[in-house]
Amino acid sequence: MSATATATLPRRPWLGAFLAEESRAWLFVAKTLLAMYVAAWLAMWLNLEQPSTTMITVSIVMHPHSGMVLAKSFYRALGTLAGSLFGLALMALFPQQRELFFLTLSLWLALCAGGATLYRNFMAYGFVLAGYTAAIVTLPALGNPLNGFDSAVMRVSEVLLGILVAAVFSDLLLPQRLRVVLRQSARTQFAHFVDFVRDSTGGVLPRAKMEQAHLEFVRAAVHLEDLRTSVIFEDPEVRTRSARMRLLNQRYMAAATSFQSLHHLINRLARRGRDAVAQALIGSYRPIGEALSTPPGERHDLAVLIRRLRACLTALPARIAALRAPFEQPAARLEFDTGAALVLRFAEELADFTAVEASLRAGKLRGSVERVHFRRGNDLAGAAVAVLRTFLTMLVLAAFWLASGWAFGGSAMLLATIFAGLLAASPNPIASAAHTLYGYAAGMAAGFIAVFVLLPGSDGFAMLVCATAGLLLIGPYLSTRDTLSGVGAGYTLGFVYILALKNPMVYDPEHFLNDAIAQVAGLGLSGVAFMVLPGVTGTRWQRRRQLRLLREQVALAASAPLEGLAWRFESVVRDLLQQVVAHTRPDSEESRHLLGWSLAVQESGRAVIELRQDLSGRELPAAANDAALRALDAVARLYRAPDAARWQAADAAVLGAIQAAPRGVAVRRHLYQLRSALRDEESPLAPYLGAPEVADAA
Repeated sequence: MSATATATLPRRPWLGAFLAEESRAWLFVAKTLLAMYVAAWLAMWLNLEQPSTTMITVSIVMHPHSGMVLAKSFYRALGTLAGSLFGLALMALFPQQRELFFLTLSLWLALCAGGATLYRNFMAYGFVLAGYTAAIVTLPALGNPLNGFDSAVMRVSEVLLGILVAAVFSDLLLPQRLRVVLRQSARTQFAHFVDFVRDSTGGVLPRAKMEQAHLEFVRAAVHLEDLRTSVIFEDPEVRTRSARMRLLNQRYMAAATSFQSLHHLINRLARRGRDAVAQALIGSYRPIGEALSTPPGERHDLAVLIRRLRACLTALPARIAALRAPFEQPAARLEFDTGAALVLRFAEELADFTAVEASLRAGKLRGSVERVHFRRGNDLAGAAVAVLRTFLTMLVLAAFWLASGWAFGGSAMLLATIFAGLLAASPNPIASAAHTLYGYAAGMAAGFIAVFVLLPGSDGFAMLVCATAGLLLIGPYLSTRDTLSGVGAGYTLGFVYILALKNPMVYDPEHFLNDAIAQVAGLGLSGVAFMVLPGVTGTRWQRRRQLRLLREQVALAASAPLEGLAWRFESVVRDLLQQVVAHTRPDSEESRHLLGWSLAVQESGRAVIELRQDLSGRELPAAANDAALRALDAVARLYRAPDAARWQAADAAVLGAIQAAPRGVAVRRHLYQLRSALRDEESPLAPYLGAPEVADAA
């Protein structure tokens, strides 16, 4: 290496990375503080009652990426409006019936907390806002119901002002665009998949390598969808390309499933001594790798890849026909035809995936695309537990408030409301509650110093900023640390809540201390509620339920309406696996068991869908059609509740359908793929295997 090149290398790479990270963190802190103070000034100028509510809104909405801020703001605005309307309706229905009022409010809060557990993006936060906005609107006006409407107008105005200020500062002041991350993620996803396919055309893939690749494919698909749902708020261009991005992800998932199904079939044939068929399939698959093997400078050039893949698709049928010729036995031909159909399907899907990627990178979009969606997989049991826990917590607090006449019961109930919803979807809610409580207590201590030491000697808004900025910036900075984000959010909320900026400002130590005690009690009670009625997110019980739900997708593939079924199946299976694997130890026995079931579900479910599509478009003899339907029903029952008896019934039904189907039809190939998957010695169905498969039984 030359001296010049050596001189250009950084002497301390870790120092450069540290400074870059710190610069991003302090940029976020500066933008957050500036937005919070501008929001507070505007709230005071507009004579809003509680500028602190506007500041809290800014602190909650702010994010280093502007797309996240806009997405958060959108759902916060919807939640605020919904909560305010419900609060007004509640005040109108029960202006003097306290028991019915608290019962209905507790039920509303519980339903909102349950809704928050069903989503894994900022839609969940909208449910939380809909819950505690109703409490913010109604609880302060409980003693005078006639002020309910004015309270609702004030709260909505304060929240919407905070949302507007946060959006403006995030989008205009040195914005960090999320679309850059989305674009890079999509290109990385494409490049990684193409490279993996190119390097996998030489033969059999080991099971462990396939499982690891499958997990990476799943994470990439879910991550891309999560980014897309946020970036559409940031960039009009991304919104116009949103449907095409969903289609890109769908093409990616479909190609990944076909790729994995093909390699599973080749692996099974090789293990069963069917080497001639396995090598012929590898030979028919190898041209795809050759089409992707472009010169280094054109490795990921989309125009080159599309041209080569289209040429490959044109030449593949003749190559497959030549490789098929030596196989004269019906069983060997069925094995080869099944694999060859997967090769052709994968080549078409890979070409479509590349074409959609090229259209997204083009400067101008042309034509329309198929409308698909990424469907999430949810377990309603977790939401039901969150509903019950929140309902009981709110009911206990309300009963204590009514019985004791506690003047600050509203503050305790409000804090319990906020964190009961926010913590419901946390994988470890007790630890999250503890971290938030630590930060909250520290923020209130800092708030005490600001209110009773620094602010009394200050005059004017500029002095307010000088007196509080040094203490306030601690919270946003801690939020940039991955291990302290809960502490940072708690600190900021505690500081701003207890600071309680008002028009005009009030200095009352007794009120301050009583309010602090009530807020800590409310936050602590929300954590205690998770000890009494633990959350189910990430628990072994929920993982077992999610695994059953994952297997249930094969049954749905066999019975649900065909329109849109393919993309629903592909997305739900991946989303469920991502949820389950996120709470299991990597490379553990449980993780491998889950991955094994996911691979089996994807291969069998996709084969079932393809089989049903062929059955719907082809006239078969009545006996063959009935046999295929019986096979579908038997496979669905097996995946709903796997055991040896159901496996034997499914195996026999699929074999009977193969024997009943006329030779040469696509239905027969899908049925053979199903039976081959049922008899996979490395799948979770292996314990149910009976006698070895007789290759020429068909």
